[in-house]
Amino acid sequence: MPFARLATATTPTCHIGLGLAAVGRPGYINLGRDHDLGQDRSVETLRARTHELLDAAYAQGVRYFDAARSYGRSEEFLADWLNARPGIDDIVVGSKWGYTYTAAWSTDAARHEVKDHTLATYERQRAESDGLLGDRLDLYQIHSVTPDSPALTDKELHARLAEAAAQGLTVGFSTSGPAQADAIRAALAVTVDGEPLFRTVQSTYNALETSAAPALAEAHDAGLTVIVKEGMANGRLADPNAPETLKAVAEETSLGCDAVALALVLRQPWAGVVLSGAATVNQLASNLHAAVVDLDEEQLARLAGLAEEPGAYWEKRSGLPWH
Repeated sequence: MPFARLATATTPTCHIGLGLAAVGRPGYINLGRDHDLGQDRSVETLRARTHELLDAAYAQGVRYFDAARSYGRSEEFLADWLNARPGIDDIVVGSKWGYTYTAAWSTDAARHEVKDHTLATYERQRAESDGLLGDRLDLYQIHSVTPDSPALTDKELHARLAEAAAQGLTVGFSTSGPAQADAIRAALAVTVDGEPLFRTVQSTYNALETSAAPALAEAHDAGLTVIVKEGMANGRLADPNAPETLKAVAEETSLGCDAVALALVLRQPWAGVVLSGAATVNQLASNLHAAVVDLDEEQLARLAGLAEEPGAYWEKRSGLPWH
């Protein structure tokens, strides 16, 4: 397991990762994006921004970096950064397959990505990821598995993934939607030759969406590394959009709403890596303060009241515009 590398890290931020969804493409659903990125979102501008974020993250102890085929040019930007820094060998690099980026570097495309969990898509996108990241790719995840995904039942796909695992690639999956817990439990049951196929799970969990917690605890107990995405709820937990309860707790800690929101996730005993989706270096620095936030029981009880019904949460998420 490549995540064993994190066990030797000594910085408090080593279990915070950097996700590249927000900077690998010009359009995304995070709130506040227009303010964060401005109008210039050319390929070279976002390449430079991504490299700046990667440099800052590594310097501050971050050791997991997360990309995807559908995150525009995120793999390309990450590969460029890695190739320019061959001495960096203490990080874990993850990517995902299963969505194809279709927006052609536009923020107002009719459709930004297309989902397909077939074996043919895996083979095509695996070749694309390998062409960019090569042997630096440690973890390859099926992107956004739901209970009805064919990736859960396709035995031929499972065999090919098991072959990749036998060659040293860690195989994982991510989840989305109101039935994340069902998808996680179904994936935990997938075996090849009697052995569990998946070694990691990446799921949405935050102060507003907590429904996957029991299933993630089960995954952790089964030996999987749990990666948490969307800890900021696509900007809904950041200033100025944060709920008043979160703003009040943040004021009490003298830190930002983002740090408190991510600290809430970090304290979960099953959370192995918690992703920052920062789009600026200042956001990243603020996110990393999560590692030192200390919340008392009264504050935790107040924050627990923010949880929404999963269907309502995901309906709101699906309505967020691509900025």
